Amino acid sequence: MGELYVALIHAPVYNKNMEQVATSITNLDIHDIARSSTTYGVRAYYIVHPGQVQQDLARRIMSFWREGYGAEYNPNRFEAFANVRLKSMLEDVMEDINREQPDKKVFTVATDARIYPNSISYTNLRRKLEETDEVYLILFGTGWGIIKEEMEKADYILEPIYGSGEYNHLSVRSAAAIILDRLKGN
Repeated sequence: MGELYVALIHAPVYNKNMEQVATSITNLDIHDIARSSTTYGVRAYYIVHPGQVQQDLARRIMSFWREGYGAEYNPNRFEAFANVRLKSMLEDVMEDINREQPDKKVFTVATDARIYPNSISYTNLRRKLEETDEVYLILFGTGWGIIKEEMEKADYILEPIYGSGEYNHLSVRSAAAIILDRLKGN
């Protein structure tokens, strides 16, 4: 069985005008993706942001649920936050995973609502996770998605999630839950 990691990328991403920006860390994204990641057996969930002020905000939120009153009040949330890690850049995430998995290549799998040439289906990626012992890092972009240059560096790009109509702009926490269910659900 393969190992699965998740990273929520806050920079570099696009805004609605397709300008490169860093987005703000949100309390809901931290909580909901941590809960989904724990539910589906993700090894670690990384929050990636280069800004110190934003990192401090994430640390305060995480600390409350790991060490503060929140840890006693809601043990389930404490468990969900146990594997949440904060990094400044994607390269830091890769170094961290490579330390944990020193003899394995880490395959990056970017996500986007747009179609790219090297897309992989959920069925094929799920098969890889079930039938190999390879390591995969799913990259979720905030804002309007991970910048093109970073997307092109990924080993794979997951096909978009399609609903029943033309509208296709899910929140990242909703997309993460759907994708994790497709890859690891029963």
